[in-house]
Amino acid sequence: MGFSFDPKYTDENATCLILGENIFAMLLVKPFFEGFMTRQVCDTAKAAEVITALAVDSRAEVDTLVARAAQAGGVVSGEPKDYGFMYQHGFEDPDGHLWEVFHASGEPPPA
Repeated sequence: MGFSFDPKYTDENATCLILGENIFAMLLVKPFFEGFMTRQVCDTAKAAEVITALAVDSRAEVDTLVARAAQAGGVVSGEPKDYGFMYQHGFEDPDGHLWEVFHASGEPPPA
């Protein structure tokens, strides 16, 4: 999708996905991930645990990232949404995790 990985934090159990200058996502294999908790790991085919949102610099970048996700095996979530001040579109990654990519060009209208 155009992101890179930090080899210092990558091995057979995990990889560090660099999303931005100070934003990282650790992608762990299930047995290693289970070692960090006492809870059961969510079956993402049956339940959603979180939506991870990524802010980008333009509407075009929203469309590009969602298209790259689809090319990499993800599933596009519905149609893009244009709220005037914000444009967003999402996808489900191959492991079933939900992602929203958005560009905000202004403030939301007052409630």
